[in-house]
Amino acid sequence: MKLSARNTLKGTILKIIPGSVNSEVVIEIADGAHIVSIITNEAVADLGLKAGIAAYAVIKASNVIIAVDD
Repeated sequence: MKLSARNTLKGTILKIIPGSVNSEVVIEIADGAHIVSIITNEAVADLGLKAGIAAYAVIKASNVIIAVDD
């Protein structure tokens, strides 16, 4: 797999919460650290996603917003 995105985080799918059109996919990338993505149910099926399998969170964004508490 080759990608132009530079932010690729490997982890394990923790859970998939299906909705009527989209599913919430939770990937654990480190002990207690999670990345959550909303993708179509069709994409979940096409990729064969299920809890416990290895997967990558690929982040390609021109803006990343960082915030802190006052």
